[in-house]
Amino acid sequence: MAKVLAVICSRRPRKEAPLNRLRAQVLVETAYVCGARASEVCGLYVEDLGLRLDDEHVRVHGKGGSVRTVLLDDRGYVTLLKLYLARTGYSTGPLFRASINGRGGPLSNDAALHRWQTYCGQAAVEIDIHQLRHARATELINSGVSIEAVRRRLGHASTETTRLYALLDDKVAGAEIRQPAAPDLYRFRRSWICELPNQRRLGLMTRFLLPPP
Repeated sequence: MAKVLAVICSRRPRKEAPLNRLRAQVLVETAYVCGARASEVCGLYVEDLGLRLDDEHVRVHGKGGSVRTVLLDDRGYVTLLKLYLARTGYSTGPLFRASINGRGGPLSNDAALHRWQTYCGQAAVEIDIHQLRHARATELINSGVSIEAVRRRLGHASTETTRLYALLDDKVAGAEIRQPAAPDLYRFRRSWICELPNQRRLGLMTRFLLPPP
């Protein structure tokens, strides 16, 4: 992610960065810090933010009309977010806007994905934007945050999905990336998933690219 952010907004100080680049950086960091889906980030409104000192949070509107509150415990991100709001002058309405002049409706999911892919290409990396969400979940679990707390932060309907991230510590994740066949990890995942009901089993196997039983 650092390489992509360097491409998006390399100029320092950030208050002098082009506004479109600052917006892209805030969007990416929001997806990561909140563990949010791209569609959830694009759907955020200024009214969803609470930036009172020591009570910084954002309301994320998820699947099925669900709403979850995510605490913003990253001071660097909060500072960046406040800078973005100050420079745009937004006090109400969509947080990320579609038109060039910043007065349109919410930025579309497709537009956000296209820009992410463009920046990844410039950084010479191949990362799906959804991997920011996965990376955040794994980081939280490895730092000792409970599965239930991570489930709530990511908006998973069930802890079954969140528990899969607990299988990945830093060494295992590195081995999985370096070696196309990480048999022990895949066998463990597959055996655990096969014990689930059919509908959950199919969905999780598709997400983690596992062969059907």
